Amino acid sequence: METVALVAHNKKKNILLEWAKENEKILKHYKLIGTSHTAELLNNVLELNVEGFGHGPSGGDILLAAKMLEGKIDKLIFFIDAQTPHGHEHDIQTLIRTAVINNIPIALNRKSANFIISEKI
Repeated sequence: METVALVAHNKKKNILLEWAKENEKILKHYKLIGTSHTAELLNNVLELNVEGFGHGPSGGDILLAAKMLEGKIDKLIFFIDAQTPHGHEHDIQTLIRTAVINNIPIALNRKSANFIISEKI
């Protein structure tokens, strides 16, 4: 079973939640992991089992990058807030760079996320 990492900045969590609601049936065909707050939100509202593993600004992005390097992530869906500066920009860039270098598909918005998960159908 492929693993999809789900991550969203605070201002994008509701957009990710709406997207996940629309795609809940498809997402159930994946193993799902995510940063702690995103996983908690999705698990509380939807019937998904998203494994949480760390708060993004407190090293969660780096933990996710490490999982990519270990070959434990197949796809990354990261709804970023590109209009707000983040204190952990280097971690975010490390995460994206790690995905690119390791040929892991990345979705940074709804349309690209739809494309990434549609391959499973």
